[in-house]
Amino acid sequence: MEYDLPPGFRFHPTDEELIVCYLRKQALSQPCLPHIIPQINIYKFDPWELPCQSELCEGEWYFFTPREQKYPNGVRPNRATTSGYWKATGTDKPIYSGSRSVGVKKSLVFYRGRPPKGCKTDWIMHEYRLCSTTHGFFKADKPTTVEKWTLCRIYQKRQPKKNTEAEGCVTETYSVPPMESSMDADDSENNLPKFPRTCSMAHLLELDYSQLFGDSGLGSIDDIFVAGRGSDDANSNLLFGNQILVDPIFQH
Repeated sequence: MEYDLPPGFRFHPTDEELIVCYLRKQALSQPCLPHIIPQINIYKFDPWELPCQSELCEGEWYFFTPREQKYPNGVRPNRATTSGYWKATGTDKPIYSGSRSVGVKKSLVFYRGRPPKGCKTDWIMHEYRLCSTTHGFFKADKPTTVEKWTLCRIYQKRQPKKNTEAEGCVTETYSVPPMESSMDADDSENNLPKFPRTCSMAHLLELDYSQLFGDSGLGSIDDIFVAGRGSDDANSNLLFGNQILVDPIFQH
C-alpha cells in the first residue's frame, strides 16, 4: 500500500477533523482523499501487529474498522483479539463542530489474557464514532449506516527509562568504609568520663582522666600538666595528636 503524498506531509488531524472529514465520508461511502487510512478489522490483530498494516510511521496509526457486536442480538461491541482484549477506560468524550455534537471519542487500553485477569499493557486506542442522534446532520439514510464504521487511533504509550543494567544503563556503586559495631561504640562511649552540663571547677579537678588519655599514669589533671611540662612551651599539651592551649588558671 503506497500513497502519493507531498514531501513533508504529516498526518496530525484534530478530533473534529477525524469525525467530519474522514469518518463521516467513510460512513456515507464517499471518497476520502488522500487514502491514507486503511480499512481493516483491527480486532483480528494484536496492537503490536497493526503498525505493519499502515504506511504512517509517526508513532500513531489510524484505521477504519467495522463495528461488530459481541452477541447477535446485542449492541455491545466485540473488542477481543488473539492475545487479549481492549478495555474501555473513563467516560466517552463528545466531539463538537462549532456548537453541534458530531461524534464521540472513547479511550481504551489493551490487556493481555482474558478478563478479568488480564495484564495491562501500554497500548492505547482512541475510538471515534458518529452519534446516531446526529445522522440527519450528515444526511445519512438511517442511523445504522452511521453506526457501521468507527475510526481508531492507536499508539503505544511512552514509558520512562529505568536506570537498570538490563537496559544498558550503568549504575554507580559507592564503597562505604567499615564502621565499628554498635556494641563497640557503646562500650567506647561508656569508658569516657562523664561531664555534667554544669559543674564546679573543683569537680573538674577531681575527675579521673586516665580513660580519656589511655594512660593509667595520668589520673588527675595535675598529672596531665606535669607530663606536659616536658615540652618547650609550658602552656601546651598534646590531646589525641592535636595541640591545645592550656588556660593558665589550671596551672598551679
